[in-house]
Order: sequence, then structure tokens, then C-alpha cells
Amino acid sequence: MIARRTNIRRAVSLLRSAVVGLVVLVWPDSLALSQSSTRDTFTNPVLDSGPDPWVFFKDGYYYYMNSTGRNLTVRKARSVPDLRNAERKVVWRPPASGPYSRDIWAPEIHFIEGKWYIYFAADEGSNPTHRMWVLENTSPDPLQGEWVMKGKLADATDRWAIDASVFELRGRLYTIWSGWEYETNGVQSIYIATMKNPWTIEGPRVRISSPLHPWERIGELTPNAATGDPAHVDVNEGPQILKRGDKLFLIYSASGCWTDSYCLGMLTADASSSLRDPASWKKSPQPVLSSRPEAKVFAPGHCSFFKSPDGKEDWILFHANPEPGQGCGRFRSPRTQRISWRADGTPDFGQPIPLGTPLRRPSGEAR
Repeated sequence: MIARRTNIRRAVSLLRSAVVGLVVLVWPDSLALSQSSTRDTFTNPVLDSGPDPWVFFKDGYYYYMNSTGRNLTVRKARSVPDLRNAERKVVWRPPASGPYSRDIWAPEIHFIEGKWYIYFAADEGSNPTHRMWVLENTSPDPLQGEWVMKGKLADATDRWAIDASVFELRGRLYTIWSGWEYETNGVQSIYIATMKNPWTIEGPRVRISSPLHPWERIGELTPNAATGDPAHVDVNEGPQILKRGDKLFLIYSASGCWTDSYCLGMLTADASSSLRDPASWKKSPQPVLSSRPEAKVFAPGHCSFFKSPDGKEDWILFHANPEPGQGCGRFRSPRTQRISWRADGTPDFGQPIPLGTPLRRPSGEAR
């Protein structure tokens, strides 16, 4: 009996040793897998706050900007999740007074013909004076060097204008923006023009989109007796170009950003068509991205696009509010998700992904 108990104790001891050894062997691999999984994913929002987000990828770095209202700040990071702790710099501050001293909105940084350019909207303290402006920097690193004011980006009418973006097609440079047809507010439309150089519009502007569908025309406001702003504004703004194959997709924001009905719409054109002909652009009858309350996504809008570092994936970056009724303020945070493509060649943005959902990082990102 004693011998049997001794043998049992030895067996239990050996089993314990084997289990401990197995844990020692397996634990490091499990830990590495967990760490790898963490490194390979991220969650939205990209930043806690950041309206009108814009990103430009070049030479292994993401260059990111968003509206601050008071200056132009650029972030530089190797990966999307690193934007939170990225190197950043205020590259330009407005003067104390003048036509571009207040309400600094919707900045975009571009690299064109060997130089960096920032496009932004600003005014002198009242909304009707809002116009678009251009800065230039010849330094290889946009966080270094001097940013020089090149002037106002305006067509001959010089009407109210915001949300300038630029793109190149077949060797020609174009700019698109949101503007008023006349001198008073009430309708914001999307305009396009060709450019003589990165800071000069060439020729007349052409209106290619105005709010027509009911989902583009939700914009009730309290009338402002002091400024004369109307009680209702129909909005098309924040135009951005997404290119794929022989198609151009112009994604824009619709309805008032002060409403939860703010959303993204889409125009489509053949890349070979005359882009300054309004008939070349076909508007989709429904929004392509809109509020999703169960995902804590309200009023998604003002997007930009980027490719993964290896060029294999297309991504959308947009802002949205986490709760209803938060309007156009600081609660808007940048979120990003991958774009799918349908068999007919059109983009499928899907639905806004819930906050906190682990997402695989863009392919080819540096670790």
C-alpha cells in the first residue's frame, strides 16, 4: 500500500512538472501572438477630436491635418495608429487681422511638382468673407522649412468659397470646392475649375453639383438677425476625388453639419470625359455613408482618401460625432475604414464601423 501511494505521488509530481514545462514552452508564443495581434490592429476614433480630417501619404509617412479654427498643424506618422502620438508642428499661424485671420477651416496638404502646398479656408471675422488660400513650402519635409503665402485661390467671380481640394488628371491640375452662386447664403454647391499652377485658377468656375435630393437639403437653422444668415441652408461641401481605373468618384458632404442628417453623397464621371461639363457627372440617388446610431456614428462627413503603403488597399478617412445632436463642433472625431469595390467598379463604403472595433491596419505599414 505504501509503495502504491509513493508511486502515485511520483506520478502526480511528474505530471505537475510536465504541466509547468508546457506552460513555460507555450506562454511566450501566446504572448507573442497577443502582442502581434495588438500591433496589427487599431480602433476608431483615430484621434479623440479632429473635424475635416485630411491625410496624404508620401515616402513612408502619413501627413495628417484637420480643422483647428486657429492655426495649421501637421502630424507626421509611420502608421495610422501612431497618429495619436505623432510628431506634430504648428506650421502656420494667421495674422492678427486681415482676410485670412479667422475661422481656419478644412486644411489639406499636397505634394505637387516637387513642392508642398496647403489649401485652407479662412475669413476676416464674418462668414460672408470666407475664401480659399494657398501656402507653399519647398522643403522635402513639410514640418521643416518656411511656409509662404501664395495668395487667394479664386475664380473671376471671387464668391464665398471653402473646402478646396486639388487633383491631377492626364497632366492637368484641377481644383474643386464648395461655394455660393451669388453673394448671399442659402445654397452651397460644388464647383470645379482648371488651374494654371498650384495656386492659380485658370478660366471660369463650373457648377457640377447642387443639393437636389431631400437628404441633401436638411439644414434648418435659427435665423441670425445680426448677420442676415437664413433659416435654412441646402449644402453640398467638402468635395474629394477617389480615382480607380477609368472612373472618377467625387465624394461630398450633404445637408447641414449641424444636423445628424449630415452624410456623404457621390458623383461619378468617366476619366476621359470633359470634367468641366456638368453633364459628365452623374449623382447617386442615395447617400453612400450616413449616420448609424447603434455604432455611435452620427453625421459622418468631410472625408479624404488614401492608399495603404503597399498600394493594395483604398481607405476612407471621415469625421463623425459619437452622440446625437453634437453639431459641427469639437466632438467630431476622425475615423477610418477600408473601402471595398463592387463588380461594376464602384466603391462600396459599407456602413460606419462601431467605435472600439479592432481593425486590421493598412497593408504594408511600417511596424
